[in-house]
Amino acid sequence: MGTWGIGSFENDDAADFMIDVLDSGDLALVHEALDNVLTSTEYVEASDAVLAIVAAEIVAAAAGRPTLAAQQQDGLAAWLARIRPTITAGIATQARQALTRLLGDHSELRDLWEETDDIHAWRAVVTELRHQLDA
Repeated sequence: MGTWGIGSFENDDAADFMIDVLDSGDLALVHEALDNVLTSTEYVEASDAVLAIVAAEIVAAAAGRPTLAAQQQDGLAAWLARIRPTITAGIATQARQALTRLLGDHSELRDLWEETDDIHAWRAVVTELRHQLDA
């Protein structure tokens, strides 16, 4: 995984996922990314975790509570305006649950960040995103 920083969109997998989402006409990829984390019965792979974080960013932005990172993401606001997705309580709950799972045990991404000096900053980014979904 090519990582540029601690932010939700600051790695290669996230950038590729955003391109795919912006090329789509609905939330199917967002649902899939969240489902992959929530239905995993074992260790959540880092690549799945990264996509779930971006999916949660999209859910928060579509619900009218974008993080600063989402506000700065090229094309996201225009895509949301064009697609006008409906954000149900269910998908917001799934996004929160996925983020909680990524912060807990059995998360490769969390384990990878724990090997760095940036674990606290990364955890703060994910926690703040989870709070955006609570509003």
